[in-house]
Amino acid sequence: MRLEVRYLLITALAIVFTSAIPIHAQDNSSNPGGAVFVMTNNVDRNEIISFKRTSNGSLQQDRSFATGGRGTGGLTDPLESQGSLTLSQDRHWLFAVNGGSGEVSVFFVHGSRLLLTDKESSEGSEPNAVAQHNDLVYVLNVGGSSNVAGFRLTEDGHLRRIANSIRFLTTNNSEAASLAFSPDGQFLMVTERATNNLDVFRVQADGTLAAIVVNSSADPGVFATTFSPNGAALVSETGPAGGNNASAISSYSISANGTLAPISLGVPTLGNANCWNAVTLDGRFVYVSNAGSSTISGFAISSTGSLTAIGATVVGTNPAGSTNLDIAVSGDGKFLYTLNAGTGTIGIFAIAADGTLTNIGEAGSLPSGGLNGIAAL
Repeated sequence: MRLEVRYLLITALAIVFTSAIPIHAQDNSSNPGGAVFVMTNNVDRNEIISFKRTSNGSLQQDRSFATGGRGTGGLTDPLESQGSLTLSQDRHWLFAVNGGSGEVSVFFVHGSRLLLTDKESSEGSEPNAVAQHNDLVYVLNVGGSSNVAGFRLTEDGHLRRIANSIRFLTTNNSEAASLAFSPDGQFLMVTERATNNLDVFRVQADGTLAAIVVNSSADPGVFATTFSPNGAALVSETGPAGGNNASAISSYSISANGTLAPISLGVPTLGNANCWNAVTLDGRFVYVSNAGSSTISGFAISSTGSLTAIGATVVGTNPAGSTNLDIAVSGDGKFLYTLNAGTGTIGIFAIAADGTLTNIGEAGSLPSGGLNGIAAL
């Protein structure tokens, strides 16, 4: 059944593009290849801009796709979140938040092409991040009474609201910045910037969440969280207010009752404004984006979840003023991409076997102001 649905979606996608846009010889629908997606967050018409990825990691800006909703607009990093644009685990679906109209859009993904399959209310105010595990999707709503809300993803790309799934965070206007499922799907973790809390919810059999378990971060400036495949929770920290190159990253394990146990605490990134992170698919490395210093730092992840700096810690540098926000690792694990909001480009880095990065240039001519979210195939 799943393959039949996917075939129908691919057929629909081909019809849409055949009727609307000439398909060039280099477009191969049977081998769509890699791609990178960026969200404009435009206040009037939110869109996703796609890029085709070549075998050497370079990008060719392709076309844009309307989400059917509105972004928040604004200048640099208006959503202040990680995960506003999220690929599903199988990389067949792309989720995008419409912060201005309070919705989540779902796209079917085929190479650099997207087909909008659904748009639903986020069940809250100002959604800024999405997390997915199998058919379970949770949305983070940062505005008003900050909450998370749950949905089931159907085989044809629709979201079905889970009854009684809304869970509130510790305070209104919590400035929550990210959420992520543990690899086994047993826990959902949320970061709160305003309180410096790390919230953990156990996922119940019906898809709803158990009561919130609040953990105080051991270090200041909590922003984004993700998980390594071995189950370690990785948290980016901007550091103390006014600090210079004071950002850090920490790792934690989650106990059965939802409390966090520290593994590596406050490992320096040697950069400013580390707000985002991305893990390689093999789980060997995690990279963080130091927006304030236009650099990328890298860390090796041990089997126990401990973090060790790769080389001199800073492994990649964008041009001054790039203000690299969110980052993403390609589906083949060979490249890392940064959303450079300051220059309207995407930074491109090749990932070596030892985790070091090689800067291989920039791509794109993105609209200035409001950009948020990047995802890569």
